[in-house]
Amino acid sequence: MPSNDAHDEYVDAATEPPVADPDVLVLRKGTHGTPVEQYADAIRDRLPEHTVALARTPAAEREAIQSASFVTGMTLDEELLESAEKLETFACAYAGTGHLPLDELEERGVTVTNASGVHGPNIGEHVLGAILRFTRRFHVGNRRQRRREWRHYKAYELQGSTVTVVGLGAIGQAVCERLEPFGVETIGVRYSPEKGGPTDEVIGFGGEDFQEALAKTDYLVLACPLTETTRGLIDREALTTLDPEAVLVNIARGPVVDTDALVTALRGGRIRGASLDVTDPEPLPEDHPLWTFDNVQITPHNAGHTPEYYDRLADIVAENVERLENSEDEPVPELVNQVRP
Repeated sequence: MPSNDAHDEYVDAATEPPVADPDVLVLRKGTHGTPVEQYADAIRDRLPEHTVALARTPAAEREAIQSASFVTGMTLDEELLESAEKLETFACAYAGTGHLPLDELEERGVTVTNASGVHGPNIGEHVLGAILRFTRRFHVGNRRQRRREWRHYKAYELQGSTVTVVGLGAIGQAVCERLEPFGVETIGVRYSPEKGGPTDEVIGFGGEDFQEALAKTDYLVLACPLTETTRGLIDREALTTLDPEAVLVNIARGPVVDTDALVTALRGGRIRGASLDVTDPEPLPEDHPLWTFDNVQITPHNAGHTPEYYDRLADIVAENVERLENSEDEPVPELVNQVRP
């Protein structure tokens, strides 16, 4: 009997016979609490003439990956990689790839792509919301509403402020695009400042330029990857250099900020507040002092959540599958978001 179940739109390797040489194999781990079936469906919608196999169990993954040349998923551990006899391309469904066995993939000649750009719109909106929250001090108004207290309070104006964005990748650029209508001055921080960027000024990490930027910053947005350079970048010295009216917004990684130094700065009134989507440690322990500050907004690494996540990932996968197919008799093309080799 025909089924109307949407799951019939893809091949489920956990319940169907293994697919020989699937065009795209989707691994079983999902993200953001959204079923990975939706990712497989989205790819199938974009590649209707191709076979999309979804592995829903560890055993199904090990079996299906043996004949798969194009695999996509959140992660790929070394044990599963050992079974990937024909793997040519791995499309990581995260923007970061540090959790992957990159050296082993490179030794095998596997091309790796990532999900860069997928999070731009939603994280850009998250940052803008956080900035406006502190600008208009909605958190103060919320407290007075809970108390049924009709009493005015001072607020700020975003126009004319200086916003420093550390990291000018897809997310940093999305933040800058959303700030443009607000009449702010922007400073971008990146490894290669000579490349320029969508900000009024672009500087490099460290040195006097960075310290001078911090000194005139009203809102400091961290949108950089965690590297040796950025680990602990916002330390006691940086927090002291910031104006006491400055606000920190971290959607990068927790260790970019020295947590102990941040707690000290908040307790001493050395900064106006902080919006933290990431923390160090993470998850933040229930007894951690950061939970207790009225001027700290904490979201549980949630800025990346968007209902469009799998659709945007599927766009990247479909484009790359087609690029590979259209160049069978030519040198392998550069793929969208290619990071290795």
